[in-house]
Amino acid sequence: MTYRTSLLLACLLLSTATLDAAAQQPATTPSAALDLRRVQPVSGDAQAGAGKAAVCAACHGAQGVAIAPNFPNLAGQSATYLYVQLKEFHDGQRSDPVMTGQAATLSDADMRDLASYYASLAPKPAGQADAASRGAQLYLAGDPAQGIPPCQGCHGPAGLGPQPHPSSAPQPPWATYPRLRGQSSLYVAKQLGDFKSGARAGSSNAKVMHGVAATLGDADVQALSTWLNTL
Repeated sequence: MTYRTSLLLACLLLSTATLDAAAQQPATTPSAALDLRRVQPVSGDAQAGAGKAAVCAACHGAQGVAIAPNFPNLAGQSATYLYVQLKEFHDGQRSDPVMTGQAATLSDADMRDLASYYASLAPKPAGQADAASRGAQLYLAGDPAQGIPPCQGCHGPAGLGPQPHPSSAPQPPWATYPRLRGQSSLYVAKQLGDFKSGARAGSSNAKVMHGVAATLGDADVQALSTWLNTL
């Protein structure tokens, strides 16, 4: 047997063994999307959350207003929304180079306390949004010609998100939608891009946003994100 023949035979045997090993590996099943309809209001200990938020301040600011535009503002955000996002990062339904690792160490009580703490903080002061801008039009009225629905249908006419409900009452289906008012245009544009590409797909809300984001062109995303930042 020549050297070349021996080499080819060895490669063939190695390839076969590799394929056999791969076939024996269990199939990876993606995590099921969280169904957020009728989620009950989240409550926690805001004071305890303040003591747990020191590491969060490095990105989200000491008072929940982000130090850089690629991070979201958390101050005044819905506690239910914040808890759900932390849970998505913790459970693997949502991925981020920083947040995946940070959330992995949190207990359920930690997530509730942190969410309640940031919800208790004063939100970023209102800006001076242009009511006649394309962003305002898209947010408040949509664009039927392009099939774009108005964002206010879920996020509220002022971008404040859902209003709190008594803990004894069931939440409406949109109660886990976020406050968008005053968010960084860079962050909003990134999230819309992730919804459009399917990179963010860990919940029933994300599934809704896939359809919405698919209707938006680049100029629409820029107009919306810019307007929300100044709202």
